[in-house]
Amino acid sequence: MSETFRAPIGTQDVLPPDSHRWQILVSTFADVAARYGYGLVHGPMFEDIGVFLRLGAGTDVVRKEMYDFHDKGDRHVALRPEATASVARAYVQHRPVTPWKVWCVTPVFRYERPQAGRLRQHHQVDVEVLGEADPDVDVEVIALGADYLAALGLRRWRLVINTMGTPADRAAYARTLTEWLRDRAADLPAEDREKVESHPLRVLDSKRPETQEVVADAPRIADVLDQGSRDHFARVQEGLRALGIPFEIDVRLVRGLDYYTHTLFEFQSEALETAQSTVIGGGRYDGLVEQLGGPPTPGIGFGSGIERMLLACDAEGVLPPPESVLDVFVVDVTGGAAARDLAQELRAAGLRTDRAFGGRSMKAQMKVAGRSGARVAVIVGEQELAEGTATVRDLRLGEQQTVPRDELVARVRRMVEAE
Repeated sequence: MSETFRAPIGTQDVLPPDSHRWQILVSTFADVAARYGYGLVHGPMFEDIGVFLRLGAGTDVVRKEMYDFHDKGDRHVALRPEATASVARAYVQHRPVTPWKVWCVTPVFRYERPQAGRLRQHHQVDVEVLGEADPDVDVEVIALGADYLAALGLRRWRLVINTMGTPADRAAYARTLTEWLRDRAADLPAEDREKVESHPLRVLDSKRPETQEVVADAPRIADVLDQGSRDHFARVQEGLRALGIPFEIDVRLVRGLDYYTHTLFEFQSEALETAQSTVIGGGRYDGLVEQLGGPPTPGIGFGSGIERMLLACDAEGVLPPPESVLDVFVVDVTGGAAARDLAQELRAAGLRTDRAFGGRSMKAQMKVAGRSGARVAVIVGEQELAEGTATVRDLRLGEQQTVPRDELVARVRRMVEAE
């Protein structure tokens, strides 16, 4: 008996009709991004591991979660664990005109415990702007995220923002936080206790309830920000208010990845009854391009997981699977040539069309047509073939009529558009 294979743990197969929701979601994101002047960028799924080491040697992404390996040329490479570093590497390599405003859709790979909306291979849509430090760009990127949620029909969300300030601000805060955490290290889980000396900000980034309770009264980064950082954050808040985008400041919102500076933000779904409720997360990363060998270049962007966003859509009852991906099903009991030619003519007219194969009986073909979900069946028998006509049946109402062959496409289109 041959072995039966299944998708690897932490991955999934996305099949029709649910895959149609993925198409709609990505198409919706592409439309919103285009309105903001962003173009599609597409790059490799794997990079030299050095690209991702810039995320921070102490991050779980780098230490535990990356899928990395040596290829047949003994090059140390890694599957993409997030999109931003790859986009920044492409910028360094190609040096496009700035501001460079791009979006992408990509699988990302992290060896972590699979959970709802977060798999070892999950998928993201992502936007990035490189080459512009203006805080109004921060506002634009956040507004794009809000418009994306609105375009999907989502209403139950909250936007939280914070600032990491400059790298100098971050370093000063890390020193203050380390001293504060030392006195409370015994109350932290072991996984977070080990980060106190080396990566204290990642203690704040922990989702463990015990850690969150400990850090509830931790010092705030706002206490160490320089005036330039305060002005930047104030301008972001002013812009969000001007655009009517509601937000809250969450002083505990940080990012574990080392490249973040200034503005951080998350859109959190209030419809998801889970600790993992973030559907869009992003921020500014003004030092990343330089770390990858490029000139000092500011940047900002966000990522949004497709799987988790679809869970939010389910929770709010929007973007349901389509009843059908077909408009027309062609039934032909005269040998199949008529179905071949008619199906192609209907497709050329923009109608989603399928047909039966293999010379099946009228009864068998009509059963397939009924299961297909198509609105209309176009039927060709010996009489229709001889008379140059076709029978058009409304599969929902059961009504049918015979029409001349040269009027068929127009008649079918009217029936489909009348829904």
